[in-house]
Amino acid sequence: MGFEPIENYGVIGNMRSIALVGVNGSIDFLCYPNFDSPTVFAALLDDERGGRFQIQPQLKEKRVRQLYLPDTNILLTRFLAEEGVAELTDYMPIGSDGEQPNEIIRTMAVVRGEVEFKVRCQPRFNYAMSGHTVNVQDRYAILSPASDTCPPLSLYSTVALRQQSQDVTAEFKLRAGEKATFIFGGVRAQGEQPEMEFVERRFQETARFWKGWIAKSKYKGRWREMVNRSALMLKLLISREHGSLIAAPTFSLPEQIGGVRNWDYRFTWLRDATFTLYALIRLGFVDETEAFIDWLKGRLSDDTERGPLQVMYGFDGRQKLDELTLDHLQGYEHSRPVRIGNAAYQQLQLDIYGEMMDSIYLANKY
Repeated sequence: MGFEPIENYGVIGNMRSIALVGVNGSIDFLCYPNFDSPTVFAALLDDERGGRFQIQPQLKEKRVRQLYLPDTNILLTRFLAEEGVAELTDYMPIGSDGEQPNEIIRTMAVVRGEVEFKVRCQPRFNYAMSGHTVNVQDRYAILSPASDTCPPLSLYSTVALRQQSQDVTAEFKLRAGEKATFIFGGVRAQGEQPEMEFVERRFQETARFWKGWIAKSKYKGRWREMVNRSALMLKLLISREHGSLIAAPTFSLPEQIGGVRNWDYRFTWLRDATFTLYALIRLGFVDETEAFIDWLKGRLSDDTERGPLQVMYGFDGRQKLDELTLDHLQGYEHSRPVRIGNAAYQQLQLDIYGEMMDSIYLANKY
């Protein structure tokens, strides 16, 4: 897998879906509502057609720093300039009870000075193949795709929103100490809106969840902060509902710029999952392995032509992962074709059985 293309992105998620947030404040990749659902934002693969959700502070000659809040998957992007300093906080809320809505919360705050912001939410549903309608009412918008392959989505805000063609935009100013919040996700029940006054509580619950999870690590060696960061990233790849583990949140990022080896990794490879679980076990995280083994037991009863187990599955245990090309997308830095699905599910790879037995042995041992 080629990870070089996403070095300028931070990753947020809730173990249902994952978004990539650029250092420019733009969400350039999001499959919704699940890991392998069609994209809503895919500017990573096509800057013109893919769609994005960008929050831009209007600062001259700004410097940008992106980091995670310690021991969490809450992302902070800091914009620094002579005339002001602004901070963008991005996360997908999650709690110990698992009842948080499947949403992205974006909060813009000014630390110093007065800063003007421009916002553009530019969804392009179903891999940028489906149109949609927009209904804006002051501080919230409903985005309804023409295709039934994608659910309607909503954008709620603490500032006024406007419609511009198929996009939702906003322009506003904040002074030091002021904040603006945007909540993007599924449409809530009629008349029910996000409780903006409870956003801070949801932030605290999310931070508490991640800190509580990483605190279970038994690793005491060198580079502990980097090891913990890697573990937190791996945790984002595990389905909270099913216990399976995807290889990566993206598809069609090239192994070589301009090359054709552009595969879809949003699935559960038994080999990759085994190596990941081995790493987590060594850090002291056993629950994830037990959940994966339970998921694996369900695969043993599947009817398959290639032996008791396939090389790979959908995260929900789906067997057929038909491969398609999206010829309307230009690809990352014109690396084509853009592929979804993965025909490798039909391959016969006998090493997976030994690796599975090894992971089960380690789970029992630890």
